[in-house]
Amino acid sequence: MKTLIVHPKDTTTIFLEKIYKTIPDKKIVDGGYSKTELLEQMEKYDRIMMMGHGSPMGLFNMGLFKESGGYIIDDKFVPLLSNKNNSVFIWCNADKFVEKYKLKGFYSGMFISEVTEAYICGVRNVDQKMVDESNYGFSEILSEVINENHQVTYNHVMSKYGEIAKNNVVALYNFNRLYLSE
Repeated sequence: MKTLIVHPKDTTTIFLEKIYKTIPDKKIVDGGYSKTELLEQMEKYDRIMMMGHGSPMGLFNMGLFKESGGYIIDDKFVPLLSNKNNSVFIWCNADKFVEKYKLKGFYSGMFISEVTEAYICGVRNVDQKMVDESNYGFSEILSEVINENHQVTYNHVMSKYGEIAKNNVVALYNFNRLYLSE
């Protein structure tokens, strides 16, 4: 399976790189493309993985993609993504995007990846160690099964990440916002 990974370069989401390290036939796009160029690239791939910072409207550009406005992935990508059944959407509030457009794949809702996000989300008594344990634990667990079908991936993540969530309020918050749409 050929995989295109859209992960805008950002030091605060570097932990996500672990997820796709074991994918054999992949291309990583971390900036430099326009939306039109990215759409053309995406057509060539079986699986699309999108991760980083975002909102219900899509995946943030982070100032790294040309002629793209604030988002590199937005509603312009829906027709193409609608034809992909095994996508991965990991960004804050990706659930709103995926559910609005009835897309298929593994995805996250609001995902706390920084201490300030925890406080904004009402999760208290959080320190960087807890955030790191959640972030790197999630990425490690997902990387173990990223090459499996989505049901296996989802079940594995829910089981293993659920263990971290028993003792980590950040992981618990994120765990409760992981989804699968088939």
